Amino acid sequence: MNHAILLISSPDSKGITAAITSFIANNGGNIIHADQHIDEQSNTFFMRIEWSLVGFQIKREKITEAFSPIAHQFKMTWQLHFSDQKERVAIFVSKHLHCLYDLLYRYRSGQLNCEIPIIISNHPDAADLAKDFEIKFHEFAVLKNNKIEQEKKQMDLLKQERIDLVVLARYHQILTSAFIDSHKNQIINIHHSFLPAFAGKNPYLQAHQKGVKVIGATSHFVTEVLDEGPIIAQDTVAISHRDAVEDLVRKGEDLERVVLNRAVRLYLEKKILCYGNKTVVFD
Repeated sequence: MNHAILLISSPDSKGITAAITSFIANNGGNIIHADQHIDEQSNTFFMRIEWSLVGFQIKREKITEAFSPIAHQFKMTWQLHFSDQKERVAIFVSKHLHCLYDLLYRYRSGQLNCEIPIIISNHPDAADLAKDFEIKFHEFAVLKNNKIEQEKKQMDLLKQERIDLVVLARYHQILTSAFIDSHKNQIINIHHSFLPAFAGKNPYLQAHQKGVKVIGATSHFVTEVLDEGPIIAQDTVAISHRDAVEDLVRKGEDLERVVLNRAVRLYLEKKILCYGNKTVVFD
């Protein structure tokens, strides 16, 4: 598979779709997928378009230069990606390993089109699992008096490993603004509830005490405002009065696996566009 993918946002105007598709067609490209959306409140146009590079008349290294006049004409914010370029992913985890297990299984089975060169943790619990999957494991014990220092080491490691995406697979540390700014819209977190919902410790106990009928999980980009970044994926599961706290934990962890995988896969497939504190997620 040798495809080019354009992700575009711009002020909505007449002729923008025709200009994009004509650029591809006039240069011998065969469009594989195309999806677009207009946010009428902000008058913003969004598009994801993917085409085959087989027979395309512009060399891939020249596409950016060739498309730039159209992008300038329509005042686009845009990204060009290629399907054969794999993102390099670092997974951060603490002691809850269920999401890590799921991601690594999907990675090994070919469901996630990426490379996972490193796993980072503030505890040793995931070391054996990383060894089983032949992935380098790095432990950074984070204490109150060394958090900044340890984060600096983590950031240096991410740069050394050329990491494109950071996945927080139940990593129980709040990242500093310096870390977040260095990977803007490149850090995906999984939250153990359908945001906004029960905050703080023991969310499943709180849900059980409230007698909720659904619980959920939310995957979102990380911003400086805790748990309020742009949402990528969410899901819920029904709860019965017969369910004990342990049942809620089990059902919740199942959801966390599914929702985090969905968010990571959408990112790797270049199907997410951020605007403001929201996302457009293409089918």
